[in-house]
Amino acid sequence: MTVARTYIDVHILQTVPPANLNRDDQGNPKEAYFGGVRRARVSSQAWKRATRMQFASHQPESEQGTRTKRIAAELAARLGRTGVDVEQAQRLATALLTPLGVKPGKKAGDTAYLLFYGHRQVEDIVDLVADQAKDLVALDDEALVEAVKSLPVADKLRTGHPMDVALFGRMVADIPSLNVDAATQVAHALSTHAVELEFDYYTAVDDQNAADETGAGMIGTVGFNSATLYRYATVGLHQLEANLGDIDAAIEAVGLFVQDFARAVPSGHQNTFAHRTLPSLVAVAIRGDQPVNLVSAFEEPVPGTDGIAADSAARFAGEYARVTQAWGAPDDIAVCHTFDTKSPAGMRLAEVFGDTKPFPSLLTELAGRLDARKNG
Repeated sequence: MTVARTYIDVHILQTVPPANLNRDDQGNPKEAYFGGVRRARVSSQAWKRATRMQFASHQPESEQGTRTKRIAAELAARLGRTGVDVEQAQRLATALLTPLGVKPGKKAGDTAYLLFYGHRQVEDIVDLVADQAKDLVALDDEALVEAVKSLPVADKLRTGHPMDVALFGRMVADIPSLNVDAATQVAHALSTHAVELEFDYYTAVDDQNAADETGAGMIGTVGFNSATLYRYATVGLHQLEANLGDIDAAIEAVGLFVQDFARAVPSGHQNTFAHRTLPSLVAVAIRGDQPVNLVSAFEEPVPGTDGIAADSAARFAGEYARVTQAWGAPDDIAVCHTFDTKSPAGMRLAEVFGDTKPFPSLLTELAGRLDARKNG
């Protein structure tokens, strides 16, 4: 079964206290100019990785993906279950990967670039030689490469993708056959308001100082800011189905992505700032036309008269209403938020989106709506 073109847009407003979520080359929080003023920015890569780490917190290792230069080392380690020793496992791993044309890296055993693949895919490659591994490693290097070159190693990497590879895709520039088109696009998070960079001057005391010694054992500074961020991502259900090969698995993956994208927070300087928060607003729209990022709501910086988060929510609702009036509404939209329903922001959200839903109910409703599209 193939689902019709379907996009799931995820809009999030989240307030973060003093933090350095995502550093630039100077070690300071990333920023961007938008609407003529400097904004806090968190790169899409940072939030995608945080989401992938959130996946890992509730998935078995066999169902997870990994992005590394060390696929040969992992393959060799897993070949150990075939009964060959470490050195022979490394030879066999190299021979199995040679026909792919993966370029070697500077360090022995590394590839020249990061490869994104699933642990289960590597196990599937091991299964190709599990019954003959000892006979294969008895061959010399040239004969070994010749003996394994016809094995469908590439096919194992082209199928059976874990959820995170199916969502975020894979690009190998010099081996296009291994590319996986991403089903998900993630925008850089931007503050809804102007932001100033601040610095924390810190000192650390040497606990072993003698009584007559004064002063700090270490001093330094760390940049930080605080912001209400607008976050946006979109998932193409049809592309996700193509990547996973199953519509029910794709619908389940959408629900897990929305859940984990909403809860994930980049971990930069987390021990210093303890900056983990939950969103103030999550809006999920199902569209059959195209993805729509609503960052235009914040092109004019939010002044925060009634609180920046609340004013941002009202601004978001107003922009959604204007855009849908001009261009047409999505097929479905549901909202979960934490604003007082009798406050100006809460009433504006209710006017535009209807009643707020608990987040678990929003996820359940999303799955039902997507399942109905499958059957329709």
